[in-house]
Amino acid sequence: MRVELLTVGDELLLGDTVNGNAAWLGRRLADHGVEVTRSVVVGDETDVIVEAVTSALGRADAVITTGGLGPTYDDLTRDALAKAAGVALVRDPALERRLRERSAASGRGLQPMAMRMAEVPEGAGLLHNSAGTAPGLRVELPGGVAYALPGVPFEMRTIMDEVVLPELAGIAGLPAVARRTLRTAGLWESVVATRLAEVEAMDGIRLAYLPDPAEVKIRITAAGPDAPGRLATAGTRVRELLGPAVYGTDDETLDRVVHRLLAERGAGVAVAESLTGGLIGAELTAMPGSSATYAGGIVSYATELKARLLGVPEDLLAEHGAVHPDVAAAMAAGVRDRLGAAYGLSVTGVAGPEPQDGRPVGTVYIGLAGPGNLRTVAEPRLPVPGSGPEIRAVIRRMTVVHALDLLRRTLLGLGPVDGDGDARAGREECG
Repeated sequence: MRVELLTVGDELLLGDTVNGNAAWLGRRLADHGVEVTRSVVVGDETDVIVEAVTSALGRADAVITTGGLGPTYDDLTRDALAKAAGVALVRDPALERRLRERSAASGRGLQPMAMRMAEVPEGAGLLHNSAGTAPGLRVELPGGVAYALPGVPFEMRTIMDEVVLPELAGIAGLPAVARRTLRTAGLWESVVATRLAEVEAMDGIRLAYLPDPAEVKIRITAAGPDAPGRLATAGTRVRELLGPAVYGTDDETLDRVVHRLLAERGAGVAVAESLTGGLIGAELTAMPGSSATYAGGIVSYATELKARLLGVPEDLLAEHGAVHPDVAAAMAAGVRDRLGAAYGLSVTGVAGPEPQDGRPVGTVYIGLAGPGNLRTVAEPRLPVPGSGPEIRAVIRRMTVVHALDLLRRTLLGLGPVDGDGDARAGREECG
């Protein structure tokens, strides 16, 4: 089965909106054994959409479109599909009734323009949308079938998983596929790929590496007979080869793992941030119920606030500046004491794009204070990503990951890790 993707919308064509739908669809289809041969973006023009759909079906078995199914006059995908099929748009009574019922239930009046969502190409099949209002469409065309999905991401994903993928599997007789994503922190992508060479060679197994700053996700796809068994074997071997750098599975993010480990120990954490400016606190409060293990934070961006709010010795700051391992250690101890948490976590460093106090861009110190006179300072080796303004955002994100991973590893009784995956002691005192 060969499929092409077509995303519709001026906002995508002009770069105002990132085309996340195409990326998600490409991954999803590949995971299920469907060959995606082309992905195209077009603007809100009926004839352009018609040409793109018919051209795609001259090469592929099916085309999947996203966008252009809403109620406004620039939502033209349904019009284009009707024109490509040589049929009229007709009002579907069931869709009209559903629109009126949803409008009444919300207490809002139904705008006349909204009734455009009840118009479909004559003879088209409706793809149930359990997550929203506009249905998807299935339109038989010369050369193949067009599946039209809404542009709203969670609606598109719902219809794709509940309707389109099962239908494609039935049409093509696709092989059984199982997949899992393992998440790692602190390893470079090249290190991960090198260590997993033997897993790459396993029969019926495909690996995809999805790097983010200071993290690499490994998507494992198993196909063929006993796909779940193959997946389990490959997943176990990946964990053996990468060790404790693997912190979670699928949607298990690093902040969730940290919260779980803290909760299991009846402990909480407080954070003192300099260069990250509150990003660690934002990460630790993303999960509902995070207040059970996150005490709070102090963003001590100015040097004098490190002394006044966190108790960092003024002579230390005067001698070494704000970016120093002893400053990180003092910040961690200070926030732990002042906010009454079991653990204090701190970060200070140079995010760029210019050096600071003689320290190069990418210099980062992470402090951790905890029970039993635990004092740890880690200095992650951060690769500096180029020389443009993007440096700052990437270094700050890498710092968040390394800080949370240091706390995770400490809670598990492990040491810090460098980019090669080797544990490093850093500077540590444990009483």
